[in-house]
Amino acid sequence: QVQLVESGGGLVQAGGSLRLSCAASGRTFNTYHMGWFRQAPGKEREFVAVISWNGGSTDYVDSVKGRFTISRDNAKNTVYLQMNSLKPEDTAVYYCAAAGVWGTTTPRNYNYWGQGTQVTVSS
Repeated sequence: QVQLVESGGGLVQAGGSLRLSCAASGRTFNTYHMGWFRQAPGKEREFVAVISWNGGSTDYVDSVKGRFTISRDNAKNTVYLQMNSLKPEDTAVYYCAAAGVWGTTTPRNYNYWGQGTQVTVSS
């Protein structure tokens, strides 16, 4: 069992930066691949980024490549999403999630979810 709690969301102007954190409870955190998803009003939940259990591999949706960076600190049971050059279209609720399978961008393949943190980018 893994419990996830996101933090770090807020209101930022376009071009600004935010760093999201996702703190996990449970001793099995370092066995899971960790992903970030986002959901804007009226839209489906969208894959943003994923990092492998040991941090050795990452993947991103094309729209955030070069702007967002996912990382993790297994000693702190925490995964991060550094978001730079934010755009209004990045506005959404951001969720972290844990998956036992690598290479999936489909929400249903993730086993555990946080409650989400709101990110709002003003133009």
